[in-house]
Amino acid sequence: MSSDYLIELRNIGKRFGGVQALDDVSLAIRPGEIHCLAGENGSGKSTIIKVISGVYTPEQGEILIDGKPVSKLDPIKAVQSGIQVIYQDFSLFGNLTVAENLAMNTFVLEGRKVMKWAECRKIAQAALDQIGVSMDLNAEVGTLPTANKQIVAIARAVIANARLIIMDEPTTALTRHEVDALFKIVRDLQAQGIAILFVSHKMREMLEISESLTVFRNGRKVAEGDMKDYDEVAITLAMTGSAIETPPYVYDASDAETVLEVQDLTVPDAVEGASLTLKRGEIVGISGLIGSGRTEFAKALFGMEPQFTGQMRVNGKPVHPVSVQEAIGLGIAYVPEDRLTEGLFLSQSIQRNMVVSILDTLKKGLFLDRNATHAKTAGMFKAMQIAAPDDQLPAGNLSGGNAQRVMLGRWLLTGAKVLILNGPTVGVDVGSKATIHRIIRNLAQEQGLAVIMISDDVPELVTNCSRILVMHRGRFVQELSGTGTTEDAVNDCLKQLN
Repeated sequence: MSSDYLIELRNIGKRFGGVQALDDVSLAIRPGEIHCLAGENGSGKSTIIKVISGVYTPEQGEILIDGKPVSKLDPIKAVQSGIQVIYQDFSLFGNLTVAENLAMNTFVLEGRKVMKWAECRKIAQAALDQIGVSMDLNAEVGTLPTANKQIVAIARAVIANARLIIMDEPTTALTRHEVDALFKIVRDLQAQGIAILFVSHKMREMLEISESLTVFRNGRKVAEGDMKDYDEVAITLAMTGSAIETPPYVYDASDAETVLEVQDLTVPDAVEGASLTLKRGEIVGISGLIGSGRTEFAKALFGMEPQFTGQMRVNGKPVHPVSVQEAIGLGIAYVPEDRLTEGLFLSQSIQRNMVVSILDTLKKGLFLDRNATHAKTAGMFKAMQIAAPDDQLPAGNLSGGNAQRVMLGRWLLTGAKVLILNGPTVGVDVGSKATIHRIIRNLAQEQGLAVIMISDDVPELVTNCSRILVMHRGRFVQELSGTGTTEDAVNDCLKQLN
């Protein structure tokens, strides 16, 4: 039986207890096709990926590969059929070299007990050559930047004779330059007849790289078709059920009081002579390539780089925070980019995560005042629009958007006057992203919160910031404000830094 499709899923249904994760879902992918799968968190994207890769067995429907029904698809059959998944964590061995990571599967499948290093390097080099990339084969994977780890994961999939590569949120931690490099690799794979299922929240990138689109909402397929028939508004409407429009943030800071002043801030080997003035109610963006010193600059303000030199003033008073506790006392808060490893206590409740930074203020003798704790959390729970049954739910059960709102709530409870956001909507779906932006803008406009927003998402910066500073090699090299604050202007500036 011949077929135009590499893989077809027909009328798939999957339940977890009382939850219908997939409801009568169909999806078909052709050889060499770049197909985008879009949807908010909880829409069923992850479940369908695991059905395609044989991790989950659906209760209803059928799966066909090359037009032939597959009675029970398991992970081994999926790999043998050429299906490879690159998850967000890449599933690489960080303590092994690039060559070892690339050659290991070949050696294991052949049942070898001894690693032959010359052959290992030959296999690895052939894999990198196939995707047109040069890399140090002796580099330890754990030391590589995110973009290079992703390349290793792609090369590993290709060497396993992949016919369909599923990329789960592949651009989450990449700069625009790295995204361009990834898309070149994707198009080269397409030219070799390899299909790509591109799973993403980022609509600009969906539109740029994909030929066809499928949109899930609440476990059902709600839209599909040729990508040329869609734009951002149409995709957003399909994903959320409503149109989301966010006008640019307009703020005149000329008469506002200065909250934070930084002059010639230097962090050894990271930041060199960076200066910044931040006013009440202002949202200032910071862009720049990964490694530009953005994160180290933010951490210095938050007391996490106590060795910094230079001058820093909060409300006109000279300060030099040498600890997080001191920074909090000065009214400075920092929401890290990686909320899972740096921000949240995943096994603890939402309530405990929210009050962890103000425990001293909630004590009643030797114990916490339960009534005060509940009152503080309940108010912020509502203000942050957290979608959860109650504040006793473990934080690890939350979606990315809700987890980020818990982090915001935690720092707002400290009475912060300066809020530093590092990648505020990384891994967050379009609906939650709009909600987070709205909350941040309201806090700035209505409560006078001064905000520093560090992001690789240029549209996010342009929409929410009254001015944007571009950082390169530890210095602020350009400021864009007013009519100069456009996506093209920021992207042009970043391209010049490559």
